Amino acid sequence: MRVIAWTLLLLLAGAGAAGLWLFQEWQRFGQQTVNQDGPMVLWLAPGTSFSATVRQLETLGTTRNDWRWRLLGRLHKPQLKAGEYLVEPGTTVLELIERIERGEVRSHRFTIVEGWSVAELRRRLASDPRIRPVGRDLAEDELMTRLACEGCYAEGRFLPETYFFVRGTSDLEMLARAHQTMNRVLSEIWSSRQPDLPLDEPDDLLVLASIVERETGQASERARVAGVFVRRLEIGMRLQTDPTVVYGLDDDFDGRIRRVHLRTDHPWNTYTRHGLPPTPIALPGRAALEAAAHPAEGTSLYFVSRGDGTHQFSDTLAEHNAAVDRYIRGRR
Repeated sequence: MRVIAWTLLLLLAGAGAAGLWLFQEWQRFGQQTVNQDGPMVLWLAPGTSFSATVRQLETLGTTRNDWRWRLLGRLHKPQLKAGEYLVEPGTTVLELIERIERGEVRSHRFTIVEGWSVAELRRRLASDPRIRPVGRDLAEDELMTRLACEGCYAEGRFLPETYFFVRGTSDLEMLARAHQTMNRVLSEIWSSRQPDLPLDEPDDLLVLASIVERETGQASERARVAGVFVRRLEIGMRLQTDPTVVYGLDDDFDGRIRRVHLRTDHPWNTYTRHGLPPTPIALPGRAALEAAAHPAEGTSLYFVSRGDGTHQFSDTLAEHNAAVDRYIRGRR
């Protein structure tokens, strides 16, 4: 009996020691860092299993797929959310698993630049490997129908801003966000616009803002440029702005506008037609929209580029011609 008792005691002591070792090893495993080196990216496709996730970590060289991972999978049964995860140095096993269960995926940025055309925006989206090209081949009218704006023209309808997204977001989702943001911002700015503007509806403001966006990149000049165009609209004078002419030309435009271009009539040629063109000519930003809604007061009806990014404003045609001689013909 005494031998049996001692044997049982030894077995119990051994089991206790083993249990303590397992518990301590389990505690150490949970606090073990997954990644010791630089940041690494873990991509979990929809339906990725826990064991496949661990194998991917092993492939990345961040951990070893041993019994502790298998035990974690059996005991914890993690509910993994698909997506892209940035594994920073110092991230522990439990921290990583908790982040994946919460779906704390990596965020990316995509910036729509003021003055882009909608064609340029779509090209940039199509060339970004982080974005799924769902609507890449849609015609513009079909695209706008998919964005719940049937019959709308696409140009100008997407607000230039920096948008955050996760890898795998579709181009249609990105365009929908930019479109909805433009609708909201345009509505807000239209509601607070200067009274008695020669604009009948928000779309007119969008068109005017797109011209302002293409005419100057100087923040201090936007309201002055808008003021020139508003005064021309008020007195029935043609806008005569080169960017609208260029917008209506064929794709073979070589970058230099010529007299023949100014004389060739098309819907966007503001040298041959009065009033605003039928659509925006670019994607205007908030500042251009604000400038179009609150044009600067003044008397100038003309402006010409000085060649340094700024413009010379003039009240009369004679003053304008003298400025052209100085800044345009003088450069030639």
